[in-house]
Amino acid sequence: MLVEHESPSRQDEQRVAYVRSPSQKVRGQGPLPPLQRGLSRQASNRSGPPGRFQKGDAQGSRGAQQGSPAASTLSNPLSNKVHPAISLKFGITNEVLLKFDGKLEELNKHGGVDGVARALQVVAADGIEGTPEEIKIRGETFGTNTFPERERKHFLRILWETLQDETLLILIACAIVSLVVGLTTEDPKSGWYDGAGIGFAVICVVLVASISDWRQSIQFMALTAEKRKIFINCTRAGRRCKVLIFEIVVGDIVHIGIGDQIPGDGLLVGGHSLIIDESSMTGESDPMHKDEEHPFLLSGCKVSDGFGTMVVTAVGMNTEWGKVMATLNEETEDTTPLQERLDSLATTIGKLGLGIAVVVFLVLLIRFLATTDLKHFDGEHGRKIVDFFAIAVTIVVVAVPEGLPLAVTLTLAYSMRKMMDDKALVRRLESCETMGSATAICSDKTGTLTMNQMTVVNNWICGKLRKTVGFDEENMQQELLKTVYQAICINTNGNVHLPEEVNLPAEVTGTPTEIAVLTWGVKLGANFAEVKKDVKVLLVETFNSTKKRMGVLIRSKEGKAYLHWKGAAELMLENCTSYMETNGTTIPITNDRMEELHLIISAFANAALRTLCFAYKEVSEEEVQSFTPEKLKTDGLPCSDLICLAIIGIKDPCRPGVPDAVARCQSAGIFVRMVTGDNIQTAVAIATECGIFSEGGVAIEGKDFRVMTEEEQYAILPNVQVMARASPTDKHTLVKRLLEMGEIVAVTGDGTNDAPALHEASIGLAMGIAGTEVAKEAADIVILDDNFSSIVKVVMWGRSIYVNIQKFLQFQCTVNGVALALNFVSAMVEGEAPLTAVQLLWVNLIMDTLGALALATEPPNPSLMNKLPVSKSERLITNVMWRNIVGQAMYQLALLLLLHFQGLKVLGLYDLKGRNKFALRGKDKAYDKAEKILLCMIFNSFVFCQVFNEVNARKPETFNIFKGFLNNRLFLYVLLFTSGVQVLIVEFAGVFASTVKLSWDKWLICIGFGLFSWPLGLAVKLIPVPEKPFITYILFWRKEEPEKAFGEGGEGGESEPTSPGLSAISSDQSSVVSMPLSPYMPRDANFFTRLKYAFFPSTIPDVVVQQPRVTEPNAWA
Repeated sequence: MLVEHESPSRQDEQRVAYVRSPSQKVRGQGPLPPLQRGLSRQASNRSGPPGRFQKGDAQGSRGAQQGSPAASTLSNPLSNKVHPAISLKFGITNEVLLKFDGKLEELNKHGGVDGVARALQVVAADGIEGTPEEIKIRGETFGTNTFPERERKHFLRILWETLQDETLLILIACAIVSLVVGLTTEDPKSGWYDGAGIGFAVICVVLVASISDWRQSIQFMALTAEKRKIFINCTRAGRRCKVLIFEIVVGDIVHIGIGDQIPGDGLLVGGHSLIIDESSMTGESDPMHKDEEHPFLLSGCKVSDGFGTMVVTAVGMNTEWGKVMATLNEETEDTTPLQERLDSLATTIGKLGLGIAVVVFLVLLIRFLATTDLKHFDGEHGRKIVDFFAIAVTIVVVAVPEGLPLAVTLTLAYSMRKMMDDKALVRRLESCETMGSATAICSDKTGTLTMNQMTVVNNWICGKLRKTVGFDEENMQQELLKTVYQAICINTNGNVHLPEEVNLPAEVTGTPTEIAVLTWGVKLGANFAEVKKDVKVLLVETFNSTKKRMGVLIRSKEGKAYLHWKGAAELMLENCTSYMETNGTTIPITNDRMEELHLIISAFANAALRTLCFAYKEVSEEEVQSFTPEKLKTDGLPCSDLICLAIIGIKDPCRPGVPDAVARCQSAGIFVRMVTGDNIQTAVAIATECGIFSEGGVAIEGKDFRVMTEEEQYAILPNVQVMARASPTDKHTLVKRLLEMGEIVAVTGDGTNDAPALHEASIGLAMGIAGTEVAKEAADIVILDDNFSSIVKVVMWGRSIYVNIQKFLQFQCTVNGVALALNFVSAMVEGEAPLTAVQLLWVNLIMDTLGALALATEPPNPSLMNKLPVSKSERLITNVMWRNIVGQAMYQLALLLLLHFQGLKVLGLYDLKGRNKFALRGKDKAYDKAEKILLCMIFNSFVFCQVFNEVNARKPETFNIFKGFLNNRLFLYVLLFTSGVQVLIVEFAGVFASTVKLSWDKWLICIGFGLFSWPLGLAVKLIPVPEKPFITYILFWRKEEPEKAFGEGGEGGESEPTSPGLSAISSDQSSVVSMPLSPYMPRDANFFTRLKYAFFPSTIPDVVVQQPRVTEPNAWA
């Protein structure tokens, strides 16, 4: 692989560029030739003699990749020239292929890899033809590369699971009992109303909740399918192409490199230093080296090192991976930390509601029994007790805020779907929440901050800094030109394809860096195919992320051996002792000359150019023979006494919008750092252009950072803005130190060696285009367009999730508090509840499912990026929310209690004239009518208070509650639906919901009561709130929390488990104590402790149990 300065192990997307060679002549215009044309020329361009597993060039493979030096080289063995026709007749069956099962003897019976490939009618150099007809035939013969999908949970199953809720089952029982009592003791025409009303309300609640869950499951399954989309590098019809993993068929020639996932079982055709991690299939932790003695490759395994070419022999359910996948049918449900925290809060509030419900039931029952003649107890009295019980159970239903976990599910599903539109694929749910708390972003440079569209814009060749990109004189020695061409065309894993129509530009494929270098070579006049044909590759040392170079040992047709190196300019220059002049003379590099070359590199780097150096040396035959596998594994190819050929500067422009995105992060309290493998001067120039590097910032090289002590690293990190020449280990250490400092760190990565840092970080962000499969597996979120601006959108969505949950929590706590207090006070004072079971179930539907739909799907507001990150341990209900909740709840409760106790007089419905209303009930028709109207108006006013307060909840802190009101159509639909159904319930439900038709003036009164919550909300927001939590003023005797500091943990005595190397200094600087590990509430904590922890986790640190988090073993340790 070409030297990737920024992320040494990148496996960039294969790209295509078109460039016209100086030698191409325009012979007339013509259409692009079909893919079939030029196949024979493509095959003839392959270097190295036929035959298997020689030390030669492995054409058709990816090329040199990162890893250890190659001990052996494989060559493409297949020599049949005739491409199969569409009428395919395979010389081997699927059953025979499956019998191989890793048995070399069985493979040799069928002619080895050569024989199997011929039997599959495939040419290694050209691959299969890839026409739809051929793909169909191969799929029908050998199977497709698909697996049986896990069955989606059926709607009826979701419905059944929803019905398992204990409180709903109790309500169903109440409905049945009420129905039986009503039908047996009253007129059957009307006795079934109460029971049927409760039953119908339960059905509505169950249906709405089930439909919501069903829709979310569909969305999550769609996102899961998106995660499985992997594109594979194949050769079809003689050209490299990207093929979706599900479209791979038996016979495909697949190119695999470091970090790739093997798409199907297959046989190794050729490659260099190919090492496979088969632990996922065999359980063996040691990577397996693949060569002619071990050619079997298993589907689902990852490439740890090297590169190679394979022919696919089994796909889908015929592979070992498929057999494993067939057994994995169980469903896994991930829960996020916020979901778990809200589940705990819902349980705690539910217990509080249960206590109130029990008190209400006992009060109602005792007052009823005390005022009832038990000697004349009849069915009406029995149904009254059932109604009391139903009210108590409904209070529990209202009190249990099952909408909290539902709100998290809804906002996660909504956010994940919208994040896909913003080019971010979420792999782990909890990362959505965590991203909103991010305090630091460590970003790659190439492709993330820059466009990854590279061009050579400056070059120093053979002792001269050229004015143009190329040679500016005609007297270059031919042998020297040949050497320069070899340095460009051989030491690469890219490819140049020359169309038959010579007027068409050359097609250059490879990574962006390779495209830039090979395009520069074409402009110099290099004929890629001819250069490759004239030499034989003997050995390859793949790219090394520490040494930042790659080399290739070749033998020319004259029999001479040359060793070509390419790598980071200033590092390669240290190994050069001379340079080549244009006349072919080798000139020693003096100190003055060395300083001049370093100045040239600095000039390139200060212009934000990436610098590469090309160097070579001639190697004696004795030295070639001394390169044994053991020596190569230990020492690698020699890299000393080199002759410098060229130094180039590659321009990779900054992405549009990145400076603005960085500025938004900085205003949001997020510290952005650039971590790159590039030259420090190049890195600083790009970082300055992007707005990352500023006055007072520190730029440091990885080699300097890694030798610092932990204390020195802690001291310098707050100011480090750029880390250059960083190895994957440096990146991992940086992330680890930031986490130990209490930061929430998001890290971008694309290469296999980035996996440790991605795994260690709070949020790992893999690149969708340039990222390897290993990096994507280790990441939490995949940035599909590799753009830093997309990362900012992810941060905004993460913050939106937390804010939406807070909005819903404020709304639901207000409804909960008012409903519970109203029924509790009424029951205690008068022995009856103003809100019936059916009415409370409708209120429950409004505040749970419908409220979650309305508030949990609010789109993110750009103003979210003007606030500092919210800590993951931050209390859910802030002082601002408490102010809003208390203000609205006090108004609603005062209004409803006033209506309940004095509503007949205040509204002019009936004048009691000092008489007892209980004595009038059932005896005075005018009073009965007035009481029904009053109870209906209480219910109606309560509902409309929630409808208008729902709008207030959209903007807990700002005065303009209508900003962006029309942006969320779902919110508008919920408001309209709630209001419409409320009108239907009041006007038409009648005895089912204990309502009566209201006149227009009474409707206006009810709506006016609700509308008053808007100006009240504005007035409440004028009340200032303290920064400290309200609870700290109540628990004034509690000590302040310690401030975090970093050093060695405390020594001596018994201590609780602590984080390694992490300690804290008390606020008075008097003591140093070890910081605890992740806090978890003990299972035996009492009810009030759990209640306080649910709302104010940061105020009671002494009640938590110090126990480490249970996580998966760190495979990267």
